[in-house]
Amino acid sequence: MATPSFRTVDFVELLTLEPHGPDTFVGTTAEYPWGGRLYGGQVVAQALRAAIATVDPGRPVHSLHSYFIRPGSPDEPVRFEVERLREGRSFTTRQVVARQSAGAILNLSASFQTPEDEADVAPGSVPDDLPRPHDPAARNHSWGALLERKMVVSPEGRIGYWIRLDADLPDDPAVHACGLAFMSDAAPSRPARYLHPEFAGREDDRTWFQGASLDHAVWFHRPSRADEWHWFDARTHGLSGARGLVTADAWTDSGVHAASIAQQVLLRKKH
Repeated sequence: MATPSFRTVDFVELLTLEPHGPDTFVGTTAEYPWGGRLYGGQVVAQALRAAIATVDPGRPVHSLHSYFIRPGSPDEPVRFEVERLREGRSFTTRQVVARQSAGAILNLSASFQTPEDEADVAPGSVPDDLPRPHDPAARNHSWGALLERKMVVSPEGRIGYWIRLDADLPDDPAVHACGLAFMSDAAPSRPARYLHPEFAGREDDRTWFQGASLDHAVWFHRPSRADEWHWFDARTHGLSGARGLVTADAWTDSGVHAASIAQQVLLRKKH
């Protein structure tokens, strides 16, 4: 399968996986601005899509947990092997291993639940005084024509992001869940670097630190459209052993609490 240019890739194309035997799928890859390795959010989204392909459509995903095992290459397709771990009365569980020629690059577990008519309560909301995506105070940190991202720094110095997919997406809720998984990996890395004594608000901080995603979790609370703006309210939880932990809540611009994420990142000062 050909590797499309980042600037012409279509998100729906990334989610169009080819069956390669029982519960096995192959997906294409894209080139990203930093070059040399895949964007982790792409592999998470594709692995989730592979899992969804083996689950009753009436059971949407409610959570995923993943480990990034080694960097993926943009120069070859990714093979997704799904294992059916559980078929319960209310819950379904899947495990997905993403592989390239160098070996496994991602291990993902996802859980799906039959919708239940129970209490629906969300604490908090998007602050009224928060700069919106088109406000000059929201700095443009987009990359390419696929993902739009605007960074907002609070008066206390906390970093958050408005993110949406720049894509023409169908109404399929599964596509939007995968889109939210794709976006969720674009929020944690810079907030993790914020606590480092040598961060000092540098705009070129990526060149000062070696970093990578280690593990990543998403809890899906309510449906939302990935082609509409989401506010990722990120919080850092400290640095230790060259690792930083970030959690974030994803809210739609209209105030729907769509998801929560947690990610541990590798953070080493370059010498």
